[in-house]
Amino acid sequence: MSNELLEALNILEQEKNISKETLLEAIENSLVTACKNHFGKSDNVKVEIDPETCAFSCYQEKTVVDTVEDPVEEISLADAHKVNGNYQLGDIVRVEVKSKEFGRIATQNAKNVILQKIREEERKVIFDEYNSKEKDVVTGVVQRYIGKNVSINLGKADALLTESEQIKGEVFKPTERIKVYILEVKSTSKGPKILVSRTHPELVKRLFESEVTEVKEGIVEIKAISREAGSRTKIAVWSNDPNVDPVGACVGMNGARVNAIVNELRGEKIDIITWDENPAILIQNALSPAKVISVIADADEKSAKVVVPDYQLSLAIGKEGQNARLAARLTGFKIDIKSETQARESGDFMDYENDYEEDDYDDDYDYSDNELAENERLADTEQAEAFDTEADENEAAGTENDAADSGDEQ
Repeated sequence: MSNELLEALNILEQEKNISKETLLEAIENSLVTACKNHFGKSDNVKVEIDPETCAFSCYQEKTVVDTVEDPVEEISLADAHKVNGNYQLGDIVRVEVKSKEFGRIATQNAKNVILQKIREEERKVIFDEYNSKEKDVVTGVVQRYIGKNVSINLGKADALLTESEQIKGEVFKPTERIKVYILEVKSTSKGPKILVSRTHPELVKRLFESEVTEVKEGIVEIKAISREAGSRTKIAVWSNDPNVDPVGACVGMNGARVNAIVNELRGEKIDIITWDENPAILIQNALSPAKVISVIADADEKSAKVVVPDYQLSLAIGKEGQNARLAARLTGFKIDIKSETQARESGDFMDYENDYEEDDYDDDYDYSDNELAENERLADTEQAEAFDTEADENEAAGTENDAADSGDEQ
């Protein structure tokens, strides 16, 4: 019997991932329950189980008395001497309880206790497994539609993809494999209730972590993300290694990495930009692919005025304002976009193209070698023009003096 029990416990431990100690505790409780049903009470019932061999013994602790009033908790001195002749009044005698003597009802109740414990532990194991995966991406198999919701099998449990968390226009077929983001795991009496999403911005972030090694290792960091599910996503990335191009790492060779994510999201467009601590540069990058002439950002008010070429205005705003809207969410700034003509008419934009001064040089800006060379060239050009102008003025003045001297001589 003990060998069969041990084998059964080992199988349950492997298949259900329920520890043997938990199962032994369930058996112990079931024997106590059976005793309670058989004797009417179980306060003095003790169960001992050897975890190595699964050999168990069940006994009652009875007090030795002269006159027995409660046969469940008391034993006469004569009966105690049958067990051991050394017992005296007041001693505690262990009387073995044979499980074979239990009635049908007591046995059924004991069985129900064990089965109930196994079901509870199974639900707990599944809940713990998926609760640890909360806020993560998993692969599931589409089961069926329940109204407008979709039931997805994740392996050991089913998840629910509600209508609000589905991408608009996305249709699933049974047995289709999809990736979903686990929003929440709830513990219920019928097992864990798992809610998943296909629209959450973190889904894109987790997909990049699984697809791009540099992101997973922390070399490239995703600083911000804004998404309109099914249409377009913008992400801002930053590299902690100056030798690694963050945008290039996310795009991959010939776009292999980002295309894999686009395919998983069924054609959703993804814009990858470089993060910058300077709000103006970040806003300029966020409005790509549109070109930007100038950005005036107010960090305190979290607002920015952007000027773009006339022919780039519609591209900067995007279809139904999508590009500007995603850029605003990505940067956290309220962005006011105007064309060059509109900005000039409203006085928000002035052309400093021919008005270079030393004060225009920004000491805090990290100029590239090409920019420094260009600034020096412009400065040399201005200086040369100034010398030419001075020489022309001196020459003109000399000519006037010569003409005046000639007049005096005449």
